[in-house]
Amino acid sequence: MTPPEPRANPDLAGHDLPAALLEEAARAGRLHHAWLIAGPPGVGKATLAYRFARWLLAGLPEAVPGQAPLYVPETHPAFRRVAAGAHADLFAMAPNTGDKGKKEVLRAEDARAALRFMAHTAAEGGWRVLVVEELERTEREVVPNILLKTLEEPPPRTIQLLVTNQPGALLPTIRSRCRRLDLYPLPADAMAGLLGRWLPELSAAERAGLAAIADGSPGRALSLAEGEGLALQALVEEVLRGLPALDPRLAFDVAEKVAGRRDPAALGTFFALLRRALAAGLRAAGRGGGEGGATPWLAGRSLADWAGLWDKLGLLAEETERLNLDRKQAVLTGLGQLALR
Repeated sequence: MTPPEPRANPDLAGHDLPAALLEEAARAGRLHHAWLIAGPPGVGKATLAYRFARWLLAGLPEAVPGQAPLYVPETHPAFRRVAAGAHADLFAMAPNTGDKGKKEVLRAEDARAALRFMAHTAAEGGWRVLVVEELERTEREVVPNILLKTLEEPPPRTIQLLVTNQPGALLPTIRSRCRRLDLYPLPADAMAGLLGRWLPELSAAERAGLAAIADGSPGRALSLAEGEGLALQALVEEVLRGLPALDPRLAFDVAEKVAGRRDPAALGTFFALLRRALAAGLRAAGRGGGEGGATPWLAGRSLADWAGLWDKLGLLAEETERLNLDRKQAVLTGLGQLALR
């Protein structure tokens, strides 16, 4: 079972406090006109935005014991219409194919349509809600500047829910006009519950392994499950065990396995997992005040050198994808940078 899209997802795990804050503000009549919902990718930001939107559009129903805040049953008309993208008082924007058809971005034409939507009165006499997903994904400042008009002069009974992975990348004028709501990685019990429902075909050990490398992001855990993340993580661990002097035969074998994956995202996933392991080792060494201990592969280089390698590996992965370079050679290059000569 895979989870539904955020607009149709009935689950809210690990975010009861921010959901309760939104509910309390609405019931008290102190609801800010614009909210910036920020946090790491895949933790449920868009899910919370749509959950709040349908709760408002359903008329602020009373809390149900045993359910998370902002609960609307799946049988409710507002739930069904929001899930289908058919509610007259909800306008949703998400990154779409850009002008050249290569990069998904928020489009200016959608932002202008959102502006027109916000200018009308509610079709059903209640709230009008705008949800913007991944606000940072725009090539130019055109989209934020268009949306800024409604932030500066918000129409009555309208709510804007702006979702972003990178709040620091947004215009200061956008951030200053929104009330910020931060979401954080999910705790282990919430991750276990979600993955148990979404990935029942996996063993408990496999789900625990995914949770461990997903860093509290259920969305990332699902992406890793679909992209053979556990197998790629095993390759990362094999590489780290082989350091500091990496056997060329092992490097060649790992490069072939990564490049031979059918999933086109495998290379990016491998490098992301490798950099995650490096970052975890650096944090452990920093807390312990040493450069070895639980992470013996750190020996032989300074922590500053390892931090520089973390940057280089990220750049290598990005350039390989962007320029469509040879994937096997990219892995060999990256592993060669890790190994002491």
